[in-house]
Amino acid sequence: MKKYFLTVITIIMFFFNNLAKAEYEKIFYDLNIQSITGEVIDFKEYKNKAVLVVNTASYCGFTNQYEELQELWDNYKSKGLVVLGVPSNSFNQEKKNNDEVKEFCEVNFNINFPLTTITEVKGDSAHEIFKWAKKNYGKSAVPKWNFHKILINKEGKIEDTFASFTKPMSGKLIKKIEAIL
Repeated sequence: MKKYFLTVITIIMFFFNNLAKAEYEKIFYDLNIQSITGEVIDFKEYKNKAVLVVNTASYCGFTNQYEELQELWDNYKSKGLVVLGVPSNSFNQEKKNNDEVKEFCEVNFNINFPLTTITEVKGDSAHEIFKWAKKNYGKSAVPKWNFHKILINKEGKIEDTFASFTKPMSGKLIKKIEAIL
């Protein structure tokens, strides 16, 4: 029992020490990505704002979360929150091209928050954002499925991550957002 207890304590200490040691050679605002219409989204434009990065997909069981993401954007953009949708086919559930994704989002969910091009979110071919998130926050920042959420604070560092099952308007996520705004 004592050996088990020491093992658990060691694992917990390792986990918390790794989170605390995030060195952030770069912060979120040092990065950029291409928008769904082809322009570069320079995250310096989001400096001093909180950003919710969500990898999305058109054919996923969680696709209806687009509705709550739009609601979140509508409710909090004036308070300093940016909702950033990152369409991805990393889980083989996205449309074939950016124009189809854009039309799908606008027609079905009236989306007007920023969307990126279709982007890889996991593995060696993941976009720099997701590699940066993993490096600085660990495996919990790596999307395990569509509609994974990464909350960036106003300092450009990861505040928290949320699994696909966490709805955008959930009390847990709203509480975190309001705390950093």
